[in-house]
Amino acid sequence: MSENRLTRTRRAGGTRRAQVLEQVVEVLSERGYAATRFADVSQASGVAVSTLQGYFGSREDMLIEALQGATSGEVEALAELAAGFEDPWQQLVALVDRGLSTPVSTWRMLMEFWTAAAHDAELRAHAAALAEQYRQPFVEAVERGVESGSFSPRFEVTAVVDVVVATMDGLLYPLVLGHRASADLDYRDVVLAQLAFVLGTDA
Repeated sequence: MSENRLTRTRRAGGTRRAQVLEQVVEVLSERGYAATRFADVSQASGVAVSTLQGYFGSREDMLIEALQGATSGEVEALAELAAGFEDPWQQLVALVDRGLSTPVSTWRMLMEFWTAAAHDAELRAHAAALAEQYRQPFVEAVERGVESGSFSPRFEVTAVVDVVVATMDGLLYPLVLGHRASADLDYRDVVLAQLAFVLGTDA
C-alpha cells in the first residue's frame, strides 16, 4: 500500500515513534481531531511535547499520519479476513460481520478521518484510495460467486457492493452517538437477507 501513503514529511523516531502513533489514535478517538493537542498526546504517551514535535513536525501532520495509518490497518485487516474463505457466500457473510462489528472507537476514529479529509485534498485522495481497497474483497467475492454459478445478481456487481458498504457505513453516526448497539442482530439479518436476494442465492 506504499503507493497510497501521504507525501507529508516523515521524521526519525523508529519503534517508539510507531508506538506514539498508536497513542495518537486513541487520543483522537476520545477527543476528536480539532481538540487533540500535542499536550494531550504527551500526557497519554509519556513523551515530551518537544519530542513529539521532532517526530512529526506539526500537530496536523501528527494527526493526519495517525488517521492514515489506522484506516489503512482496517483495510488490510479486511483483505486478510477475506483471504481465509473459499466459499463466496461465507466470505461475504464474514466481511459483513466484520463491518457491522467494527468497534465504536474505530467508528469514531473513521468519523474524524473523513471529517479531516473533507478539508484536506491530500488526505481526501488517500480516503478515496482506501475506499476502493475496502470494497475490493466484496467485489471479488461477488464476482467469484457469479463465475461459479452460485450467484445470479439482479443488479450490477458494483451497485450491489456500493449498497452493502454504504449500509455498514451508515451505522457510524448511530453507534458513535449511542443511538443503537453494535450487536443488533436484527440489523445483520436484514443486511444478509437483502444481500442474498439481490445476489439471487438461497444461501
